[in-house]
This record gives sequence, structure tokens and C-alpha cells, in this order.
Amino acid sequence: MKKSSSVEFPITEIIEQRKSRRAYSSQRIEQEKINSIFEAARWAPSSMNEQPWVYVYATQDQPILYKKIWKSINEANQVWAQHAPLLVVSLIRKTLLQNGRVNGAAHYDAGAANALLSLQATHLGLNVHQMGGYSKQILINELNVPVDYEPMVVIAIGYPGDPESLPEHLKLREQAKRERYTQDFFVHNESF
Repeated sequence: MKKSSSVEFPITEIIEQRKSRRAYSSQRIEQEKINSIFEAARWAPSSMNEQPWVYVYATQDQPILYKKIWKSINEANQVWAQHAPLLVVSLIRKTLLQNGRVNGAAHYDAGAANALLSLQATHLGLNVHQMGGYSKQILINELNVPVDYEPMVVIAIGYPGDPESLPEHLKLREQAKRERYTQDFFVHNESF
């Protein structure tokens, strides 16, 4: 399993720039930019055009809702996520609007919406860090999530900050080069 920190084949610049940083500036995000990132998610592809993604977001200017989301985040992530001016919960609607059946593609579709949200945010000069380290049950309780919805990830968004503001172990991770498995690990042109 070989990893590389260099782009081996041409990709669009915005993908190359995207990185999940942990250091955030205290600068507030303009509402137009918040609307823009959700508009990007809106246009993601989805199975049967169901668009099963749902977002709940709070800025630090909404301390009650912000704290409800923040308290669901694991302690290791709270250390840095508390500085993000925007927290977003990405959820799925588990059943199809058309017929009430289970939507087997909902997770995949929400991932596509989150990817477009992340790329649009990067385009706008924002940093996005998606977290799986959170308690689904706390989110469900705090946000009164209906039974037909399931939290997927919590997303910290904001302008990039100074890595020197982070604890030492996180500063080292922040300054490390991004590495990805090379294509020969995950792309195959033959059967297994």
C-alpha cells in the first residue's frame, strides 16, 4: 500500500486545495457564503432525484443551537472544533418520499452532497472538516431528530486559522502533508 503526497495526474485546482484543517480564524462567515455552500449541496446527484440530505447548522452567534451540536462532538475534536464559527450536522432522510420504502442510496447521496458542499466552501476560501467522532444519540436528543432521519457527520466550517494556536500534537498533524493511497491500491482494470 503505497501513499503519495503529490498529485500524480491532472485534477481541478479546487480538489487539490481542499484540506481538512483544524485551525480556525475567529472571522465570522458571511450569510451569502453559508447559503452558497448549501446551494452547492442542493445540486448534488441523487438516486431517483430524492435528494435525501438534510442539514442543521448553527453559527457561534446562535449559542444555544451551536452548543447543542458542539456537545455531541467527541472531546478530542471539541478541542479544535469549538473555534469553528459554523457547525453543520449532515443527516439523511432514511425513506423515499415517493413511496416510504427504505432509501438504500441515501448514505451515498448525502456523501455526494457533502463533497460538493466541501468543494464550494474551499472555492470560497473556507475550510471544511467533516467529523465522524461524535455521538449520534446526543445529536438525536439535542436536535429532536425525527425517527426517519439519521445523523451522518458533523462538519466544522470556517476561515483557516493559525496552526500555532493548536495543541502540539494537532499542530504537527495540521502541518503534515496530505497523503493519499496511490491509484494502484484502489483502481483495478481486471476482476479481483
